[in-house]
Amino acid sequence: MTAPRTARKLFARLSLPERTYVADALRTETVGGVLLLLAAIASLVWANIPALHDSYETVSHFHFGPAALGLNLSVAHWAADGLLAVFFFVAGIELKRELVAGDLKDPKAAALPVVAALCGMAAPALVYTLTNTAGGGSLAGWAVPTATDIAFALAVLAVIGTSLPSALRAFLLTLAVVDDLFAILIIAIFFTETIDFAALGGAAAGLVVFWLLLRKGVRGWYLYVPLGVVIWALMYNSGVHATIAGVAMGLMLRCHRREGERHAPGEHIEHLVRPLSAGLAVPLFALFSAGVSVSGGALVEVFTRPETLGVVLGLVVGKTLGIFGGTWLTARFTRASLSDDLAWADVFAVATLAGIGFTVSLLIGELAFEGDTAMTEEVKAAVLCGSLIAAALATVLLKIRNAKYRRLTEAEERDEDLSGVPDIYEEDDPAYHLRMAAIYEKKAAEHRRIAEEKESLRLAEVAGGEGDEGDGPA
Repeated sequence: MTAPRTARKLFARLSLPERTYVADALRTETVGGVLLLLAAIASLVWANIPALHDSYETVSHFHFGPAALGLNLSVAHWAADGLLAVFFFVAGIELKRELVAGDLKDPKAAALPVVAALCGMAAPALVYTLTNTAGGGSLAGWAVPTATDIAFALAVLAVIGTSLPSALRAFLLTLAVVDDLFAILIIAIFFTETIDFAALGGAAAGLVVFWLLLRKGVRGWYLYVPLGVVIWALMYNSGVHATIAGVAMGLMLRCHRREGERHAPGEHIEHLVRPLSAGLAVPLFALFSAGVSVSGGALVEVFTRPETLGVVLGLVVGKTLGIFGGTWLTARFTRASLSDDLAWADVFAVATLAGIGFTVSLLIGELAFEGDTAMTEEVKAAVLCGSLIAAALATVLLKIRNAKYRRLTEAEERDEDLSGVPDIYEEDDPAYHLRMAAIYEKKAAEHRRIAEEKESLRLAEVAGGEGDEGDGPA
């Protein structure tokens, strides 16, 4: 007779190594997200103050680089194609790690973020398409609202001070990694018009050399960085979006540890490059991409033109319903249930937070309406509006449950035995209980000593009081 199978729990507690990795990754992304917010605000201020607007345009459109190599690009272009390659390089490493050592390694565990991400991309595209079909708008921007910006989302969490449990944060991070993968595929498939096969072949050859050097265990940044730049330049000239080179190189790094290794090479390089991506590359991209003119008339137009309205509704409505619906369907058809500590309202709030689409949405907006400057600016404004609305809604929903999240986070981080490992991960370790017993015995002995001292003082006071009374007058 077989034992009854235990139902799988969605958003259950992470393993300790996974929790440590997620905490480190999210810490960097949160700092980067705050810098991203500051860069976006600076960009809007710079572009909308009349005295500064011309300087913003001048700097953004200033060209530099070797024209003979086809790389005489504007500052804004360098930010979008060059700096974002660093961002996608980190995304490639994250994806590789998730596939070989993280949640995506286990097909059952991978089902939730993958299905949620797919539904969270399909629903916004459908909302955009329906809005523009009904309003007679252009369908070219269907992919704009499909991306989630994890750094921006985490910055919102940092600003509003929500202690979101680590399982939900990990879900958000994994969801964004899968989201980035499909965004890369969308860029490669739908936004590549002409291909220079000679340059593409050169980029492929460079990637083979990159892979062989890694396989042979060759070390030295002075080899890999110049090779990476050459691969990026060839990919750019091939007509395929240059950020594809970044994710391809990231996917080639080894992310599983061998015996005697503290960190896999991919983990080590990600640790080094992630601050550069989150703290410099993405904020600079935002600085030269988010600078759209904002006025009352422009904001009204965002909600009246089908293309821009489709972007806003795609981010706010499509993302939320897609991710929440995908999560619910996963639970329904796999017979999994939510963690006992969470409710479906928590999943809905996180789905709303995932409606913040910024970095990749701005990039796809530029690609979708390339050549139409006015529409590109309006779509960027729509991305900003949709992201702000999603952030505001998520703030309200998460604040309602913040006290609950704070208690869960405190329980996850409590370390009463001062072992450096949260108590919740040591409950099956006899040594932990022996340490706790020693701690409580020490406390009990201290309380007994104090009790004996108090009792001695009390008896002394009583004896002294009796003597005083006997010596008094009759």
